[in-house]
Amino acid sequence: MSPQDGSSEFLAFHGDELAAQALGGAGPTSARMRPFMPDQHRDFFAGLPYLFVAAADAEGWPVASVLSGEPGFVHSPDPVTLRINSAPDAGDPATAGLATGRDVGLLGLDLTNRRRNRANGQLTEVDEDGLTVRVTQSFGNCAQYIQTRRPTAAMRTPAPVERFDGLDDAARALVTASDTFFVASRSRLEVGSDGGLDMSHRGGRPGFVGMQGDTHTLVIPDFRGNRFFNTLGNLLGDPRAGLLFIDFASGDLLQLKGRVEIDWAPGGAGPEGTERLWRVRVERGWRRRGAFPFAWTFGGYAPTTLRTGVW
Repeated sequence: MSPQDGSSEFLAFHGDELAAQALGGAGPTSARMRPFMPDQHRDFFAGLPYLFVAAADAEGWPVASVLSGEPGFVHSPDPVTLRINSAPDAGDPATAGLATGRDVGLLGLDLTNRRRNRANGQLTEVDEDGLTVRVTQSFGNCAQYIQTRRPTAAMRTPAPVERFDGLDDAARALVTASDTFFVASRSRLEVGSDGGLDMSHRGGRPGFVGMQGDTHTLVIPDFRGNRFFNTLGNLLGDPRAGLLFIDFASGDLLQLKGRVEIDWAPGGAGPEGTERLWRVRVERGWRRRGAFPFAWTFGGYAPTTLRTGVW
């Protein structure tokens, strides 16, 4: 994203996002993406007890993760800075990419009220206490397909990280039972400073993520959204993705890495509400048991979720 038509306040879409909008049928009528955070976004991030993060590993592959702390562990000393007082876990596959000078994508999502804002930028400082981010892209997202849940801090005992290729049976069970997951993507390098890393949310009824073929490929419906096509635009240029699934009952985190193919015209295939399908061929996975220190009380499905189907 880059400044629109000489404006210093709002940002425009990069070329791959515009291409995805054309393939998807239309883009948004307006986009209020800024190179700084408005005060309401700064206050919003400061009230969260968790923050979803996209980093890139040594091979440039996006990895999706989440950091947590007491509310206030994220704060904004000025409109282009976020400080995150949470040290990444050494066993988190995203940690290697959280280094000074690297791009980072951030998603703040309050699951109690469906509010979400994104802030992407670069890491200017990484120390034993956490991370400092220079924000270059800031924008809000609509509340569609977000299921409400209320967190309560809980003592968890993280287990050693489990690594596997493809998908094992436990991963398949969590994926096909989930109503929520998160996806990390990145623009291709040729996009330059207009792009970067991005973290996004996807939601639907339990079972909205399906399996195909040898059961190492996920089939994901793309429902109607804000039509920014940030994620699919990035994946159009660089098909590598990182996925994060959460077991809200146990606090287990499932992080996956895979390559994406997008079907822009599935011809009626997929659950009700499907406009496009994207398939993720999963190559690697990490299971971090007890890594998310919350107990959750389910609230309800978003009205938009209730208008969609499952496989």
